[in-house]
Amino acid sequence: MGSTPREIVLQTLEFRNPPRAPRQLWLLQWALDHHAAEVDALRRDFPDDIAGIGGHHRELPKTSGNPHIPGEYVDEWGAVFTNIHAGVIGEVKHPVIEDWDTDVERVHFPREWLTIDRDAVNRDCAATDRFTMAGMCPRPFEQAQFLRGSENLYADLASGDVRLLAFLRRMHELYVELVEKWVQTDVDGISFMDDWGAQRGLLIRPAVWREVFKPMYRDYVQIAHAAGKKAFMHSDGHILAIYPDLVEIGVDAVNSQLFCMGVANLAPFAGKITFWGEIDRQNLLPHGTVEDIERAVEEVHTHLWRNGGCFAQCEFGAGARPENVRRVFETWDRLTSARYAGG
Repeated sequence: MGSTPREIVLQTLEFRNPPRAPRQLWLLQWALDHHAAEVDALRRDFPDDIAGIGGHHRELPKTSGNPHIPGEYVDEWGAVFTNIHAGVIGEVKHPVIEDWDTDVERVHFPREWLTIDRDAVNRDCAATDRFTMAGMCPRPFEQAQFLRGSENLYADLASGDVRLLAFLRRMHELYVELVEKWVQTDVDGISFMDDWGAQRGLLIRPAVWREVFKPMYRDYVQIAHAAGKKAFMHSDGHILAIYPDLVEIGVDAVNSQLFCMGVANLAPFAGKITFWGEIDRQNLLPHGTVEDIERAVEEVHTHLWRNGGCFAQCEFGAGARPENVRRVFETWDRLTSARYAGG
């Protein structure tokens, strides 16, 4: 009897020689708007091994608008996004917290997130043989940017503004409660995110990251592991400087822009953390040939696969060519699946 999708994910995370690389396709609304038929075919031919589980919340956070269409969208915290392009998410033009002394109370802390229906979540988990991921995603750095504005936030971090640090503690307390709620359910894993990298390096000094944010992420991982769950993290950009820290705090899988950092530069971490994708969406997926895609996947497999430790994952976003997305999954199957000779 073959391994279930859940077993394949766990075998990969634990470097136990899965029968193939687990699959996950990340879809932006743009792909659904422009390539609906191709998306349907991808889902049919390469079904995801991870299932996101909603919280069946008894109370829904207050939001307004649609984040994927032109206009304004207000998120759960009260940050206002302005969007001028259909299929993508807009930007915050006017931060909620212009002044720490007068504006903090305008922020809505979405405690509605804590009203998950555990029995309903557990029923959803029992109904699938896929690896189940909690429908939550702490993101303290990015959410602080949305509320304070990037320039203001960087200045606050550089100066060590105690008002920012106090606000981050309040935010972190809510996120800790949220993780604790979710690990009491039957989901297999939790995820959190923050985009930490620019094109060539970290957005802030690594020492500041280690002082302010690393302890938060350590808390999320420790809560998950204490409950027997896996911990996944996403971060865009060049984050090579903090990879040793992610290994140290026990992150099981990280989704990052491998080609931005150089795949070979990540080889020292192979076998210590799972690379939850990805294949270059800045250049290769929109502009490369299918042969380029094959070579890219082969490069990742050569440098980072260690009897597991890699996901067949990519993002189908704005500008990506459907045939390139398909070739990502075809190539991972060719390289890792027992269905192929020498797999």
